[in-house]
Amino acid sequence: MTDLPTTMRHIEISQSGDPDVLHIVETSLPKIKIDEILIEVKAFGINRPDVLQRKGLYPMPKDVTPIPGLEVAGIVTAIGENVSQFKVGDRVCALTNGGGYAEYCAVPETQTLPIPSNLSYIEAAAIPETYFTVWANLFDIGQLSVGETALIHGGASGIGTTALTLCHAMGIKTFCTVGSDDKVDALNKITTAINYKKHNFEEVILEQTQNKGVDVILDIVGGKYFQQNMNTLKRDGRLVILGFMGGRYAKEFDLQQLILKRAKVTGSTMRARTDQEKSEITQSLRQHVWPLLSEGKSLPLIYKSFSFEDISKAHTCMEESEHIGKIVITLTE
Repeated sequence: MTDLPTTMRHIEISQSGDPDVLHIVETSLPKIKIDEILIEVKAFGINRPDVLQRKGLYPMPKDVTPIPGLEVAGIVTAIGENVSQFKVGDRVCALTNGGGYAEYCAVPETQTLPIPSNLSYIEAAAIPETYFTVWANLFDIGQLSVGETALIHGGASGIGTTALTLCHAMGIKTFCTVGSDDKVDALNKITTAINYKKHNFEEVILEQTQNKGVDVILDIVGGKYFQQNMNTLKRDGRLVILGFMGGRYAKEFDLQQLILKRAKVTGSTMRARTDQEKSEITQSLRQHVWPLLSEGKSLPLIYKSFSFEDISKAHTCMEESEHIGKIVITLTE
């Protein structure tokens, strides 16, 4: 580490609030543990949990850096003594445990993946958080498989576009909900997109599936859609809840429907997962998704990239919900 600088810039949340509470400050480089990698960050992704953290609604655990940021792409600049899969100079992307909004970030080796040669740093930075989340929830928990159908709510979001491009690459039929005709037009090449402001997604899907419905639903809306989701599920269907943008409570739901459909309702968060669980997801992605990426399939959709200095604008962009795909920050040399 003798050739590395002693300090770095990072984004600080000065207090809970609007995007203008994000400021660039200087601090020491993070110290890596024996099983960690130090990455010189070339780009990092913006995610909804970052916005919640900024607002004080999703705090980091006490033993984790308060610096936000859940995914990075860059160059390995130092490795811990127990690291065996990577070397200094490797191009990598990683799911962080925090600290991604910085010029350097320490990450566990087990949450790090090589960047396919055909991907840029911007593309690679858009992968870890959403691909880890989608794989764990849609394919591991939801058990979605080829020959089944899925409904993805929030289809234009980072999570949504990741789920849709993965399913499209694997030949899995999907439906999704979006909030504008522009988003319908942008996504209709890979899915059946439904503008929920104009159409009842339950009616559209039941009509197009001969009243059978779908096998798996990936939902970021929550309580507002719970009844319609249950109506749209097939028998033995799986509803996987990731968020509550439409409320946390499902009111007056008839549990008999759950029993008669033999439906499974579950959910998860990435932050609460153990290191071992994250390591297992890393290996699944390397086995099942990395070959697709290397072939130019299921590439992340990039909506816009911002400079490090424009971090507040990037958060504003996400909160306006006009984006289709991922929002990424690039760092200057």
